[in-house]
Amino acid sequence: MALASEAKQQILSTNQRHKSDTGSPEVQIALLSQRLTLLLEHFAAHKKDNGSRKGLLTLVAKRRRLVTYLRKTDPELYKAVLQRLGIRR
Repeated sequence: MALASEAKQQILSTNQRHKSDTGSPEVQIALLSQRLTLLLEHFAAHKKDNGSRKGLLTLVAKRRRLVTYLRKTDPELYKAVLQRLGIRR
C-alpha cells in the first residue's frame, strides 16, 4: 500500500529538517508510521490476509531499528519524535 502523494508531502513538510530532507530518521519513521496505520486499517477488514501481515511485521521491524538508531544518536530528538508521532516505546 503506497501513500498518496499529498499525504506524503504533508508528512515530509512536518518532519523534515530542511527543505530537501527526505531521508533523515525522523522522516523515515513518520512515513513508516503512516504506512503501518494504513495497513492496520486494512487488517480490520481483511483478517486472513497473511501475506500482507508479513509485510506489516517487516515494516514494524524497520521502524523499530530506526527508532533505536535515533535513541542512540540523539536522545532529545528521539523523545520529541516519539511524542509527536504518538509511538509508545
